[in-house]
Amino acid sequence: MQYDIVIVGGGQGGASAAVLLRQSGFSGTIVIVGREAEAPYERPPLSKDYMLGEKPFERLLIRPAAYWADNGIDLLLGCEAVAVDPAAQSVMLRDGRAIGYGDLIWAAGGDPRPMNCPGSDLPGIHAVRDRAHIDEILGELPAVERVAIVGGGYIGLEAAAALRRMGKAVTLLEMLPRVLARVAGPQLSAFFEQEHRAHGVDLRTGMGVAAFEGHGRLEGLRLTDETFLPAQLAIVGIGIVPAVAPLLAAGAKGGNGVEVDDHCRTSLPHIYAIGDCAAHANVFADGTVLRVESVQNANDQAGCAVKAILGDPHPYAATPWFWSNQYDLRLQTAGLSATHDQTVLRGDPATRSFSVAYLKAGRLIAIDCVNQTKDYVQGRKLVEARATVAAELIADASRPLKDLIPAA
Repeated sequence: MQYDIVIVGGGQGGASAAVLLRQSGFSGTIVIVGREAEAPYERPPLSKDYMLGEKPFERLLIRPAAYWADNGIDLLLGCEAVAVDPAAQSVMLRDGRAIGYGDLIWAAGGDPRPMNCPGSDLPGIHAVRDRAHIDEILGELPAVERVAIVGGGYIGLEAAAALRRMGKAVTLLEMLPRVLARVAGPQLSAFFEQEHRAHGVDLRTGMGVAAFEGHGRLEGLRLTDETFLPAQLAIVGIGIVPAVAPLLAAGAKGGNGVEVDDHCRTSLPHIYAIGDCAAHANVFADGTVLRVESVQNANDQAGCAVKAILGDPHPYAATPWFWSNQYDLRLQTAGLSATHDQTVLRGDPATRSFSVAYLKAGRLIAIDCVNQTKDYVQGRKLVEARATVAAELIADASRPLKDLIPAA
């Protein structure tokens, strides 16, 4: 088989790249190689609307099922790319077939990071990454009373919220001193910890798992304080391992992801990488090379790679943004807060509508907004402007953030 464009990965980034190629007038041959049997679909609703039964799978599809054939985009589903030969410009599939390419877009995402403690292979332990994971969880839930969630990031918190709404007893374990520690400041962490506890989640920080225990199936967790936590089902949400082994084996530069330049090109000719697996120098992190795991990043990098392939390159400089829905709370984030040296609270968390701004050397680098869409929209413009704004002006919740833009 030979294609002008081979896209490895049927998630948000891969699907967006194929759609954008056709929308840009590309008339060559395109194939998407996806490990799942499903046509490309949105993943964020899996731990929320889909788990709760509020959105059927058909509504998660990125495009209607007929779209791909109608637009001349081949789908090779249930297929895994296991090797790349840059010299021959070909991708080897696990079933032994080889696919030649003119350009290759690697959008393979990542795999759930596994636990490596005793008992981690027991039935009843799950990840939240694809539809099959959620379907397995839903299939087991009727016989489950107690659920343990390992990991206090967005996935763990969203799953906890969904499972509490379904009436399950939920214990959430986070090894770090607070939830969301890698992506948010202490004020936001404290707020979400309080919210989850108020909704009945047994949330324990500074607590890890020493072992999963059970006779043929999970019965509970032995914690790092040596206590035993009964649970008939566990969800592990401790990050992903970027799916880049074939590229690294082929000589691509990388480690925690495959490194790309500002046009999403890897160090190998005619090979691009986008989305969760692509490590890039992000302008919103002062050029630090990192991976950004978000729908926004996957979509925008897809556009960047497509433009480069079509001879109209534009450096990647998209604003990072994220969201999370938990209970009746909508968290919206713009920017990257990891390097901040000051936080500014805007509003009162007790009202369940407030924002936290993150400054570095007086410059607004990120903002978290809980049930505050106006702050998010206006704060994002300040982040994009690299605005230097006095903390006391940001803290004044009576003053719209948009009023600070001209002064910035």
